[in-house]
Amino acid sequence: MRVLALVPGDISDQLLFFPTVEHLKQGFPKAEITVVTEPAAAIAYRVSKAVKDTIPYSFQGNNSPADWANLLGIVRDREYEVVLTATQNLSLSVLLWLSGVPTRVGYSGGSNGLLLTATVAQKTEQYQAFEYHDLLGPLNLEGACPAPSINVPQSDIDWVNNQIKAQGIDDQGYVLIYGGPAAGKPDDRYPAESWLAIARDFQARQPGLPLVLMQRPETMELVQAMTQALPSLKVVRPENLGQVAALIAGANLMLSTDSYPLQLGVALNVFTLGLFGANAPSRRLPPTTGSELRFIGLSAGSGSVAEIDPATVLKKVWGEG
Repeated sequence: MRVLALVPGDISDQLLFFPTVEHLKQGFPKAEITVVTEPAAAIAYRVSKAVKDTIPYSFQGNNSPADWANLLGIVRDREYEVVLTATQNLSLSVLLWLSGVPTRVGYSGGSNGLLLTATVAQKTEQYQAFEYHDLLGPLNLEGACPAPSINVPQSDIDWVNNQIKAQGIDDQGYVLIYGGPAAGKPDDRYPAESWLAIARDFQARQPGLPLVLMQRPETMELVQAMTQALPSLKVVRPENLGQVAALIAGANLMLSTDSYPLQLGVALNVFTLGLFGANAPSRRLPPTTGSELRFIGLSAGSGSVAEIDPATVLKKVWGEG
């Protein structure tokens, strides 16, 4: 059984789609799953065992007729039996209709009701992973949406272990900070001054607990500013998503903006405090169950992550409010 999924969005959106992929694989163990994704987001599937292949396609870009025809040709050639689409784009609905895939499932509304074989209501107020999981309803897959999970390659785990040892960090663990842009607003960043206020408080209260900054291309300037102000901060520079995941897995706590490291923290069940701007925490974090809070989201009423007071963050960290 060959299954195709069309999932627009960034790496975070792909990671939020993982529970749907896992349930699909549980229901159809022999399914070969391919995901059409933004070219820059395809790296998410390095940490998925369930997805066999990805097809790059720019959902937001100005695709030429040749790009559209090329995607149609790929879908036809591979003879998929089921397609799930998380978009209501008219041109893509037409493409799926022309593809000949017998079972085409998407969200109701727009052209989907005419061109797909089954639709479900899109409940945008709920946890995004649940929204994706609703697409499985017409396939008669029973059961709740599973918790997100990922598979980290051993080579990436080994790389991170070597980096941590080189930094002189022992088995006591570390607090990890990722300060990339918040999802939904590429220019919405938590200021270096605010991160430094948090880091200084950690050093004052827990002087023996290492603080590790995750340096990625999008956080290079922040890391430079923070290490200039606080040279005692540790820096690890993961080169791929598997190494990012392995670095997160070893943390006692991660502080992160609403981003792909945040979703990796959820999948790895690491204590995570997320700073949210455009998105509500309820959209990006699973509902709380039980007495232990592992994932906490703080949101700025203005919709900008930069407006979150460092004192508010620290109160949550230390359980003071």
